[in-house]
Amino acid sequence: MSNARVLRDMKARIGVKDNEIIRRAYLYVARNTTLPPQVRHQAQLQLNTFGRYTRPTTVKNRCVVSGRGRGIMSEFGLCRFQFRLKALQGELNGVQKASW
Repeated sequence: MSNARVLRDMKARIGVKDNEIIRRAYLYVARNTTLPPQVRHQAQLQLNTFGRYTRPTTVKNRCVVSGRGRGIMSEFGLCRFQFRLKALQGELNGVQKASW
């Protein structure tokens, strides 16, 4: 069962990926001080029309199982607790409990 936070994060990732190139182009024009102010202002207005989930800052790493937003191991997409549970059950390839 998917968590609402995980679904929201997936939606944000898709929105950022779909609009990345055009958004970066507008951002470049808006921040380029050598261009006339009117052109820069128009680019800024275009940036403001983009939706919430097109901004890269809305993307947050979340655990794909529990939806937790902290302690994420990005290689596995799991929070530390879920990582521990799955590792102990042997569900993660190449991961085993250390003993020395």
